[in-house]
Amino acid sequence: MPVTKEGSVRVDLVGGTIDLEPINLILPNVVTLNVATSLKAKVVLEESSFDGVEIFSKDYDTSYKFNQSDFNQENLYSGDFFKEMKFVCQILDLFGATKNLRVTLSSGAPAGSGLGGSSAMGVTLYSALCDKFNKKFDIYEAVAKVKGTEGRILNQGVPGYQDYFPALTGGVLSIRGKAGELEYEQLFTPELKDFLEGHMTLVYSGLSRNSGINNWEVYKAFFDKNEKIRSGMEKIADISYQTYLAIKNKNYDEVLELIGQEGEVRKLLAPNIVPSEIEDIFNKLKTDFPAIGMKMCGAGGGGCFILTHKSQDSDSIKKTIEQLGMRVLDFCIDHPIQYS
Repeated sequence: MPVTKEGSVRVDLVGGTIDLEPINLILPNVVTLNVATSLKAKVVLEESSFDGVEIFSKDYDTSYKFNQSDFNQENLYSGDFFKEMKFVCQILDLFGATKNLRVTLSSGAPAGSGLGGSSAMGVTLYSALCDKFNKKFDIYEAVAKVKGTEGRILNQGVPGYQDYFPALTGGVLSIRGKAGELEYEQLFTPELKDFLEGHMTLVYSGLSRNSGINNWEVYKAFFDKNEKIRSGMEKIADISYQTYLAIKNKNYDEVLELIGQEGEVRKLLAPNIVPSEIEDIFNKLKTDFPAIGMKMCGAGGGGCFILTHKSQDSDSIKKTIEQLGMRVLDFCIDHPIQYS
């Protein structure tokens, strides 16, 4: 019997990068806010007669076959034996799922979009494997193990924790890190869902990005006591906490303003967070839509960005974006997922 699982990729609203440990423990009132979207990572697990694992990646449009004997320490944790599937194979190895298995995967987001597609796919795979092997699912264990695995694969500094939760919880999330633990709060309401969907546009620029490098440069500068970076991160933390309070108090117009403010502060952290092509488009849009705001998704450098605007401007903004050569990704905010 096949096991099928889906998990949302996220759009981060505010508080990215401050979810890197231990920055989240050093700055005051650190909270990261994001939404789970209708853009879904998907995993299908099926029995196979092959003495190993067959993997079909819809993202790469490529099939892979690995023998059970290939799943050894040397291949898994050094070199490039599993190539693009090393992350997947290390998660499979956590369960000893190394034979008679066919895995079909899709990340739910364009490559390099900055929406955490690989992270969403990783925790969705973990959840599917729990179902297949009748292992009790624990959301915090899932995040810890998949985050650790992805951090080892990326090998570009400390990974943040915000990308994993939306795929497992849905909704609108407040995520906080404490010493030795994480916690999330579900902020979803139908009213908030409708407001954000009507006042935000998600744009895929098609520009390549490397979020690990951006995050590492900011992370390193923070601990090198770079005054500009420290000040910027403190402002992001303050804006994020104010956004959390605005959502709790249902001051949704203030939420939009704060998202735009966070975007303006974030682009000062490094020269390549907002590429010039995106900056040019934003400046053109501001001429016709003065109330518009913009924030890069993830660590920036390319991929996706969100625009905040008046609801009545949505169609005109979408048309302008497409005329300027970029693509709007239509999405809805996913409802919360309940776990027993």
